[in-house]
Amino acid sequence: MFCLTAIRACRPWPSVVAAVTKRQGLNTRSSPALAAAQAQSGIKKRTQRRKPAVVEDTGQRQGFWCVSAFSTAEEFRLEQLSAALSKTNMYEPTCLYSGSDDSAETAPADVIHAVSKFHVTNEPRHLYFFREGSVVGWNVSDLEVSSLINFLAEHEIGSYDDHIVMGEREVMYYAYTNDKKSSIQKGNFHLIGDDATASDLDRYTFSNAMAHSVKLGTWEALLEEYIDSVEVVTQDLQNGLPIRITRKEVMKKTGELFGLRHRINLSSDLLDLPDFYWEREHLETFYRSTCNYFSISTRLKTMNTKINHCLELVELLSHHLSDKHHIRLEWMIIVLIMVEVGFEIIHYAQLFIK
Repeated sequence: MFCLTAIRACRPWPSVVAAVTKRQGLNTRSSPALAAAQAQSGIKKRTQRRKPAVVEDTGQRQGFWCVSAFSTAEEFRLEQLSAALSKTNMYEPTCLYSGSDDSAETAPADVIHAVSKFHVTNEPRHLYFFREGSVVGWNVSDLEVSSLINFLAEHEIGSYDDHIVMGEREVMYYAYTNDKKSSIQKGNFHLIGDDATASDLDRYTFSNAMAHSVKLGTWEALLEEYIDSVEVVTQDLQNGLPIRITRKEVMKKTGELFGLRHRINLSSDLLDLPDFYWEREHLETFYRSTCNYFSISTRLKTMNTKINHCLELVELLSHHLSDKHHIRLEWMIIVLIMVEVGFEIIHYAQLFIK
């Protein structure tokens, strides 16, 4: 099945969500108490961040091929994935670019570059598997993407829900140009055609930036789900109603936020320039310009700002619930003292009667 579904021309994205295996992502769903409270309060669901819709064409544009990027998990087991790819009849892991030496450390350790073993058209198919859980495919069909998602399930750590994977998928088109430099024009990627090494390096650089964009988009979707799950709490605070959330749920929400912030700011390369570009200035320039095209820096700042606001909310809830707990303990102590005083009064009353 995996071999047969790839033999298709690249065309606009159909509905393939049903073919994807169910995944479990970051637990940003609201608790039963929060869900019930949200249903009772009649709060409107927040408008989700909308991605540019894929325009349906009647066919592939002449001279253009599609490049598709998606993220299925927090991380791939690249060593197992490389061995599994070698056993398939579809792809073969290879060096990162033409003319590179496999014995030398010229390629990043966190990416697998695979090429198709046979060609449906004159244009070969390239796949880049990044350890961060993202995949970028060049000249791959929609059915091939669906098969890849199912194939990758066994090599994932922290899989995402299928609606997150397909909802944050990005599709662009690319073509070859006679210009001396690769570029992005009118939403399409123009790749150098007369230099194999430069073309491979530019293809990888663009894939790296696009993988970051898809990964960031996935985290943005997870954060939106998180914000929706605590929307009822802010509404209760605004209306002066009792807070319908437990201390355990607050701690869980706090952990989710810190985990997301850790992955964004510490575990990923979104804030830093990857080591691969340090000695390749021309690729560094192209990498930065591509990241600017995807507005990665701006989206990253916006996301961190949202996380900070969410942290302020959960800290407020934590302090409020702690105060309620302390007040409850104080009343318990007062009641115990009153009980002890009552026993003493009864004791002295019995002595007085005697």
